[in-house]
Amino acid sequence: MERRRFAQDALSEWMKTNGPDSEIVISSRIRIARNLSRHPFPMLATNQQSREVMEQLTGVARDERLESFGRFDIFILSELNELEKKVLVEKHLISPGLANESRGGALLLNDKESVSIMINEEDHLRIQCLYPGFQIKEAWTVASRIDDTFEGAVDFAFDEKLGYLTSCPTNVGTGIRASVMMHLPALVLTQQINRILSAITQVGLAVRGLYGEGSEAVGNLFQISNQITLGQSEEEIIDNLYGVARQIIEHEKAARERLMAESRVRVEDRVNRSFGILSHASIMDSKEAAQRLSDVRLGIDLGIIQDVPPCVMNELMVMTQPGFLQQVFDEVLNPEQRDIRRAELIRGQLLKSESGGV
Repeated sequence: MERRRFAQDALSEWMKTNGPDSEIVISSRIRIARNLSRHPFPMLATNQQSREVMEQLTGVARDERLESFGRFDIFILSELNELEKKVLVEKHLISPGLANESRGGALLLNDKESVSIMINEEDHLRIQCLYPGFQIKEAWTVASRIDDTFEGAVDFAFDEKLGYLTSCPTNVGTGIRASVMMHLPALVLTQQINRILSAITQVGLAVRGLYGEGSEAVGNLFQISNQITLGQSEEEIIDNLYGVARQIIEHEKAARERLMAESRVRVEDRVNRSFGILSHASIMDSKEAAQRLSDVRLGIDLGIIQDVPPCVMNELMVMTQPGFLQQVFDEVLNPEQRDIRRAELIRGQLLKSESGGV
């Protein structure tokens, strides 16, 4: 099987650099939902209509105005195998919904994998921009420019009163979802997380797991995003998320300081135990791996572990997912085999990083 470029590395190019507050904010993301006027929305479209939308939108990828965002490749979903689509989902480059779409689904992906443009998912067009660390405003600037490029080439479904029209009513209006992926182990360990999350939902924000809606928050990773797209401007949505995320960052920093001041030995023991298990285990399921990788990442950020760079933890969070794991070993694995291979891969990567191979 020819290996697509997105399957070569677990880390997308944009993930290989640190952004502001990257010890807490893993990534910032903007997603914009749009539909073409005079075309049925994807759920009502025929195969032929879906193909027409795909051809029209992929044609915009050749617009010279997109060149400033990198070289874009076009991937037709029907031409990818199931494992390749799973890898794209695990790297957050497409949604599970698009992975299951067989009628005119396509992906426009730039060379840094920081911009992924999904075609014929729930909406005709979904523009996604990803940045490392806490850079939600920077991600919005880029996403807005790409949106302007498409709007200059096609007619979007728009209502003067409601705004941009989308398949799901919760996206009507601006059509944007802004989110930050946050690593909050200290708030979990100090048992403050439930109070924090409850306060977040009261200000119009949603809390989800690593893979968005319907996913569990494993490995102390929480995705914080806006819920409201109607009745607020894009800037108001971004500013609200930015302000709340800034407060969460400060709470997590304070919780980490408290842990080290009051429970240093216990924290060091937890971190070192997880590091030891990851370095020597022969079998490891995905949930345990996520939790122990979270412990080690906290240890790196607190200076308890100094020989492993943070990017190794980010890489392992992707590499140990079922799809990428099978891609790495180039074999179909049942659940038990995946657990054995997962442990083997983690041992190898940690040994490599300690010996200066990263």
